[in-house]
Amino acid sequence: MVLVSEGHPSLRAVPDHPGIDLVAAEEATRNLLAALGYDTSEEVLKQTPRRVAAAYAQMLTPVEFELTTFPNEGYDEMIVARSIQFHSLCMHHMLPFVGVAHVGYLPESRIVGLSKLARVVEHYARDLQVQERLTAQVAGCLQDHLSPKGVGVVLEAEHMCMSLRGVQKPGTKTVTSSLHGAMRDDARTRQEFLTLVQETR
Repeated sequence: MVLVSEGHPSLRAVPDHPGIDLVAAEEATRNLLAALGYDTSEEVLKQTPRRVAAAYAQMLTPVEFELTTFPNEGYDEMIVARSIQFHSLCMHHMLPFVGVAHVGYLPESRIVGLSKLARVVEHYARDLQVQERLTAQVAGCLQDHLSPKGVGVVLEAEHMCMSLRGVQKPGTKTVTSSLHGAMRDDARTRQEFLTLVQETR
């Protein structure tokens, strides 16, 4: 991700991420399928290792973008982007979890382009994740680079590792939140944010 403030130098903020070796990933997928009893020489499975390696590489590669900020011209109310769809991969089972993010902040001297709130969510979702860390990363990024009066992030997601295996309870949603500044410390501000978020449920 490239962070840009109007009139300020660019700041680069790309999370640590090992290089992806597609050849090795393809071979590992072929070995996994063989270990599970599948013959990858069969016509219908010949390209599966390549496709799986490419799919995981795409899902685990953050996309760089410009987190453009602008001077705040006196706006002092909450800004909230609701129901941002996202998907990520559970680091415990490498199965997807899918849901929506609600992201809000109370601006100080700078505001951010609205679409960039969704870009921040997508950026951190492209990793092996746990929902708690993803929630905190999105909130922390906005707190660090906007220095707002407050930040609030709520994620709601269904985890395939819970829906398809183990307890097998499809439709169960996990909700996590991360609050900073006035969103955490001021009861009325916190309630306003949570009320706006709950209206989408």
